[in-house]
Amino acid sequence: MTTSVSLYVAGDTGFHRLHPITKLTITLTLLLGGLVIPSAWVSYALFVGFILPLSIWGGIWKQLIRAVWKIVLPFGISIFLIQGLFWGEGTTLFSIGPFTVEKEAIIFAFGSVGRIMLVIGSFLLLALATRPDSLMNALTNLGLPGAITYIVVTTIQIAPRFQSKARTIIDAQQSRGLITEGNLIIRGKALVPLILPLVLGSIVDVEERAIAIEARAFNSPGPKTSLVTINDTRLQKLFRWILFFLMLLLIGFRIWWSST
Repeated sequence: MTTSVSLYVAGDTGFHRLHPITKLTITLTLLLGGLVIPSAWVSYALFVGFILPLSIWGGIWKQLIRAVWKIVLPFGISIFLIQGLFWGEGTTLFSIGPFTVEKEAIIFAFGSVGRIMLVIGSFLLLALATRPDSLMNALTNLGLPGAITYIVVTTIQIAPRFQSKARTIIDAQQSRGLITEGNLIIRGKALVPLILPLVLGSIVDVEERAIAIEARAFNSPGPKTSLVTINDTRLQKLFRWILFFLMLLLIGFRIWWSST
């Protein structure tokens, strides 16, 4: 079950049991592949060919598809409308009153939506199948500074934390008689009394986190131990090195493509 402060979905699948660094390396490779290869179809191919099968392996495909749909749909609609109606010169496909829709605009919007879908899907693939504390311990064992590991884990947790805090504020405001459901005008009026507590609560949350990590000697230079043991295998280490060299090849390909 997904916790209130994390996207992680508990499970005992083969994908869940992979080392956190292995899953992080897979995520970075997918992101790099979709962003550096100049083709709109690559992002969709990576999503269908890798992200979906891995999510099925991990038993998290329902949560992943649901979240990707909710996030990508508003972006997709806005991108197609803005680019399609206000692109400028190009090959005209059809006209809507004073507006014309160009072929180049549709191709650009199609590629942009694919990249957004790949970024969101890759992030969710890691977040849904990786415990934040395990990822933090793995990054620390890798030799990364504590500040970097904290930033990585906090970035993964920021969305569910904001969602949980916003839900708590909405429940509190509704108990005081604030109407938060209805048409757009009613929702707009309810937005102001929700934003201020959310921003102030987030600032307080940051201060409390800073005090907590200082109390746990987070920045101490000495070696740290953990009660959580993360198992790793030679096969996974080899696989990570292969993905690392693949990422170097992708970067080199992008540099070569830009220079030609």
